[in-house]
Amino acid sequence: MNVKPTIAILGGTGDLGSGLAKCWLAAGYKVILGSRSAEKARGVASGLTGDVEGETNVAAARAAEVVVVAVPFSNHDQTLNEIKEVVQGKIVVDAVVPLVPPKVSVVQLPPAGSAAQIAQQILGSGVRVVSAFHNVGATKLHQGGRADCDILVFGNDKDARDIVIALAGEVATAGVDGGVLANSAAAEALTSVLIGINRRYKVPGAGIRITGLVAKSGV
Repeated sequence: MNVKPTIAILGGTGDLGSGLAKCWLAAGYKVILGSRSAEKARGVASGLTGDVEGETNVAAARAAEVVVVAVPFSNHDQTLNEIKEVVQGKIVVDAVVPLVPPKVSVVQLPPAGSAAQIAQQILGSGVRVVSAFHNVGATKLHQGGRADCDILVFGNDKDARDIVIALAGEVATAGVDGGVLANSAAAEALTSVLIGINRRYKVPGAGIRITGLVAKSGV
């Protein structure tokens, strides 16, 4: 994209959401943190550097061109239903992983196939749903600079997918085109595998790299 879009991050007060915010703010994007509590969102925003605001999830989604959903899976459907009317015609990036405590290191995909497919069903055909940011550890994002991993990006709309691939290149080594939205199940499942690897090898943020590609980054 030639003009940087305004990005709303719903669940922006959490580890992943605030980590993504730091990276995009450093790259010159305007970011609106969304939360169920506008006061909490503004409190977190006040500790960040750059063009950043805090709002409720709905207000943040209304004001942005790209909306990133980074809430817990238990709040996934409710959040999507709340923002449905205000995100029509926009890109919604689903970064939610269907983790089911207490066995979060065991793959437990929903009957619909993936969180991203649920998002498309709830939001409807008027929203371009893209799936990304499942396999980048929040710890890596908060360290500053680009995380040393690749980010798989999925979506049925190629233009929307390309926009998110470029955004992924701002926070990690590269965004990688993973194909259609249904393929998101692979990345969502992989998150549980990586959680298990983190525990067994006692590392803070195992990630993935796709070999054989020339890394590209930036919008």
